[in-house]
Amino acid sequence: MKPTPAEARRRVAGTDWAALAAELDEYGSAPTGPLLSPAECAALAALYDEPQLFRTTVDLARHRFGSGAYRYFTHDLPAPVAALRAALYPRLLPVARDWAARLDRPAPWPDALQEWLERCRAAGQDRSAQILLSYGPGDWNALHRDVFGELVFPLQVVIALDEYGTDYTGGEFLMVEQRPRAQSRGTATALRQGHGLVFTTRDRPVRTRRGWSAGAMRHGVSTVRSGRRRTLGLVFHDAA
Repeated sequence: MKPTPAEARRRVAGTDWAALAAELDEYGSAPTGPLLSPAECAALAALYDEPQLFRTTVDLARHRFGSGAYRYFTHDLPAPVAALRAALYPRLLPVARDWAARLDRPAPWPDALQEWLERCRAAGQDRSAQILLSYGPGDWNALHRDVFGELVFPLQVVIALDEYGTDYTGGEFLMVEQRPRAQSRGTATALRQGHGLVFTTRDRPVRTRRGWSAGAMRHGVSTVRSGRRRTLGLVFHDAA
């Protein structure tokens, strides 16, 4: 069964969002509950081989971003992708606004995702940023941030489409926090098939003796040792 908008909202509601927000505060990333069934994961992963669904393909090695490839969907998103993105946005919005308040930043995100995307497009950010990523043995993704223009939503979600330890080994999701006047701190997360991982786009609030400051964070993927690793990336702002 494909998740309809109502079913997507039901699945997203199954996550303990208070606990997730607390874990985001601590680590800059936090897992959701199950969002897709194994059959739905397989169906979405198979879309990678339908090039008409995508606006472009990025070869990581060509750009010296790592090894592997990913494809950006057009704005005509597959129904399950659109449904999950719409269901996740209102759950992430309170965290985004809370972080902005702590960092004394503007919080330009309206209640409705569509209104926010219209603002992105009016500012010249009119390209879809939703992606399918595909890695094979030896592939990896360098540490980076997904900032595609001046209008940025501070959180995004990656959903695993293959089963860690069975379909592939290695390929853990990496996050590295650059700490001021200290060594960086890293975390590695093995993604669960059909589950999401919410993570920060660029930074998170960090309490200091002088109040709140922005802890810069980057994310990437460790080297895949065997098998094939596919993921769905949901970004809540469009690209310039």
